[in-house]
Amino acid sequence: MLAYVIGVVLFALAICVSVALHEAGHMVTARMFGMRVRRYFVGFGPTVFSFRRGETEYGLKAIPLGGFCDIAGMTALDEVTAEEAPRAMWRFKAWKRTVVMSAGSITHFLLGFIVLFAMAATMGLPNVDQKPIVSTISDCVRGGTTVDQVNNPVCQPGDPAPAKKAGLLPGDVVVSVAGKPTPTWNEMVTQVKAVSGPVPVVVERGGKQQTFVVDVPKVTRPAANGGTESVGAVGVGVAKTIHYSVLGAFGGATSFTGDMFARTWDGLMAFPKRIPAVFNSIFGAERDPNTPVSVVGASRLGGEAVEAGLWQVFLLLLASLNFFIGVFNLLPLLPMDGGHIAIVWYERVRDWLRSLRGKPAGGPVDYTKLSAITMVLVVIGGGVTLLTVTADIVNPIRLQ
Repeated sequence: MLAYVIGVVLFALAICVSVALHEAGHMVTARMFGMRVRRYFVGFGPTVFSFRRGETEYGLKAIPLGGFCDIAGMTALDEVTAEEAPRAMWRFKAWKRTVVMSAGSITHFLLGFIVLFAMAATMGLPNVDQKPIVSTISDCVRGGTTVDQVNNPVCQPGDPAPAKKAGLLPGDVVVSVAGKPTPTWNEMVTQVKAVSGPVPVVVERGGKQQTFVVDVPKVTRPAANGGTESVGAVGVGVAKTIHYSVLGAFGGATSFTGDMFARTWDGLMAFPKRIPAVFNSIFGAERDPNTPVSVVGASRLGGEAVEAGLWQVFLLLLASLNFFIGVFNLLPLLPMDGGHIAIVWYERVRDWLRSLRGKPAGGPVDYTKLSAITMVLVVIGGGVTLLTVTADIVNPIRLQ
């Protein structure tokens, strides 16, 4: 129980740090370009303490959830003092404002990548794509009518050991079996089941492809329909984790980051249709593990991961959450940073088109006219947050 509590606290603290660094990203880039940064605070609510360094006030609020960075003149409609006016944010070029407003999300992306790089260089990254990487070589393959008989590690005289005898080694990546490509482990298994006798197996080892002739035996195995079937077997196990050298960790983390971006985007696109399942789970329906979770749910999962000693899962959750927050924050909707970026470039393109027609630049977008839409989005966001928090309390997703 203590390990679970520690895990929950650690995960919640990591989220708070991530969001605080998000705001720090805005602050650092704004100051880099010369914009006036009034305040940078971690947390919300009453001020615990603050201090001023130069023109910026730094401080800590009583509720350590998130934070904020107050940049003078974010829009032309914001009030600024005479001293602040020359360095108001809206006066700077569109690309500079874009960098500042996207810096928060970029910070989340960097944090996610750093977590993945650290994993790749130490504990490895999960083989989520089921790449046909060999982790174990069995001393023999056995037939049987039950799973227990098949998995019995005690070899009997005469039991074949095809992979071991052919010279396959842990770490080999199976490229093809009998001339047919095997991009995934399941495709490799399917192909092996269908062959027998001497079969050429191409593997990648040390960056080079090598061909081995594996004498594939036919063995009796339990079938999916409850009976038995005769299938080919070679005696290899799949690698659940891909390990890298320190140098290779960068490439591994980069590739995995790309995969996580794709999954994050797919998750965002599927987000609306999964909300009804979250609602139903509050009233007793089984919780779909693919439904959205709140910070509460993510922290609970982090606690369970620590309790079970699954630090790889803990870190993957943390990286995933950073990628999700980063992508979500860039959606072109107010009040998120992506909405402000969209307006900046709307004004830029509009003024360019006006210049082509010999017209002067138009005025700044009146944010007050968008307040109704913004309020609707805020209410929807608040409702979804309340819904997921409730579901994560009464019917949480669990690791097991």
